[in-house]
Amino acid sequence: MTSRATGPAAGGGQPHQAGEPVIDHPIIAVDAMGGDHAPEAVVAGAVAAVRQLGIKVVLVGRPGQVRPLLAGHGMLGQIRLVAAEELVAMNEGALATWRRPRSSIAVACQLVHLGQATAVMSAGSTGAILSLARLRLRALPGVIRPGLAVTLPIRPRATILIDAGATSDPKPEMLAQFAQLGSAYAEVALGVSKPAVGLLSIGTEPGKGNKLAKRAFELLSGDQHGGLPIKFVGNVEGGDLLAGKVDVVVADGFAGNIALKTLEGTAAYALGTVRAALSSSAKARMGSLLQRKELRELQDAFDPETYGGAVLLGLEGAVVIAHGSATQRGTAAACGLAASLASGQIAERIKERLGPHRQGFRRRT
Repeated sequence: MTSRATGPAAGGGQPHQAGEPVIDHPIIAVDAMGGDHAPEAVVAGAVAAVRQLGIKVVLVGRPGQVRPLLAGHGMLGQIRLVAAEELVAMNEGALATWRRPRSSIAVACQLVHLGQATAVMSAGSTGAILSLARLRLRALPGVIRPGLAVTLPIRPRATILIDAGATSDPKPEMLAQFAQLGSAYAEVALGVSKPAVGLLSIGTEPGKGNKLAKRAFELLSGDQHGGLPIKFVGNVEGGDLLAGKVDVVVADGFAGNIALKTLEGTAAYALGTVRAALSSSAKARMGSLLQRKELRELQDAFDPETYGGAVLLGLEGAVVIAHGSATQRGTAAACGLAASLASGQIAERIKERLGPHRQGFRRRT
């Protein structure tokens, strides 16, 4: 196995969270203009990542807006700034990649392609980031299609969902390969030595699901060679996503994105209901004061800023997509996640999992 640096998430069983130091020093290209609160929150988060986590970053954006912010943080001249006058608005999608070839996210990807950075972080338009990353960054050898991985807040150990929206209509072979990408991510980011993989379907029985799910099940269950074995445990249902039954849930991008948005909406509703109940009377408010720590931990568990963001896997550099409303805290966590993946050599681990023939899938017994 390729030797890997011991990043903060390489063996701790949880994704990188803000406040944990990064041992190695990869360089993260940060899109300063992406996000609802850019560039102020992004610059502040990048500065926090540098000061608190020891991460090296390169900010990409409009100098006229970014330089005064760096000066306000006392970091002018200490953080490299690469000029990019164009930006992709949050309401723009994949077509913006053609209209704005010198946007901040495009330039950030180009820095990775040129070897001047090791990973990209942006809180901009997800559609634009996905399109630009696939256009500007090379796919790793043998990767059919990159997959978008997100961390589901399971205790005591998180679960990875892949694909969460990058490919809505994949082929079965892509789903089988997503199992390898997700397993590599679980190994590097969660410190899981033998990730258990489940396939999202409408039932746990092998014959359940549409043609895509059935064929993917066959591929994942088969004894094909060419890559590291996959610990495939069978189908899982939507109700199992937060049950902690597996380390990696494989889905097509259409179903995966719906599942993710459903979980996010359900979590927001449940937390809102709990808050309303705890403020409904003086007795309830008193009780909530006694449970502040537990309630804060529950809120943090479902806060997308806790885990940094989604990760596009299968390209020459890790691409972390922070939540569009990311604050300073969320930006710093996303930079930390990108640094952890780069320190853990996620690209090398994916190559290792795919193996010399790149297309093979072998079940672990």
